[in-house]
Amino acid sequence: MTTTTASSAPERGPRRTRPAPRWWERPWIAPLALFSLVFLLYSVPPYLALDPARARLPVPDHPSWYFTALVTHIFGGTLLTLLVIVQVWPWVRRRYPAVHRWSGRAYVLAGVPFVGVPALLIAPYSGSGAGGQVSNTVWAVLWLSFTVAGYVMARRRRFAAHREWMLRSFALVFGIAFNRVLLIVLILVMLPRVDTVYGGDVDAMGLALGPASGFLSWIIPLLAVEWWLKYRRPRRRVPRSA
Repeated sequence: MTTTTASSAPERGPRRTRPAPRWWERPWIAPLALFSLVFLLYSVPPYLALDPARARLPVPDHPSWYFTALVTHIFGGTLLTLLVIVQVWPWVRRRYPAVHRWSGRAYVLAGVPFVGVPALLIAPYSGSGAGGQVSNTVWAVLWLSFTVAGYVMARRRRFAAHREWMLRSFALVFGIAFNRVLLIVLILVMLPRVDTVYGGDVDAMGLALGPASGFLSWIIPLLAVEWWLKYRRPRRRVPRSA
């Protein structure tokens, strides 16, 4: 008597993998890089002379180290803004993983002492009033927390959590540039009230809207990242058991 054994499940062929998107298939990279470059060309040059009188932001007389910390924060933020482009570019991450790793280390190791810590030090002395001081302080605390958490997750090789924390950190970095755009939008929205509320003084209206713009400029990108992580991020398919 001959017995025949059948496999418990049909054989499966090799799984097809989708090719990685090429660099031109990410159309948001170029606008993001252009936006960053325009912002840096506008914001950084007044501080290159290291003259407090040319600063775009009001520089208080006290404490004496305020301008030094401000310049450190701005120059460090310039480096981080450029590094973020490399970090969020999937083509670089897949084709040149070493570039992604080393630029990420530079983002953390340079960003924490030269961006996050100076931001936390100068936040209580912001010239935009109590609202701006609170917004800048919360921004600094969140950015430091997100960045350190992302670095720790990478060291533990929990790369999915690492990407989520670093995306939150990147959103806060771009919130600085977004603040300039959002302030213009708020001024345009409030322009019909400039005569009745601010006596025709557009500058006074801009100063009054500064704290609101400061809060919204990093809250909106952060909420957008959280929405993407929850609803739009592609999920890996879990293969069904035989």
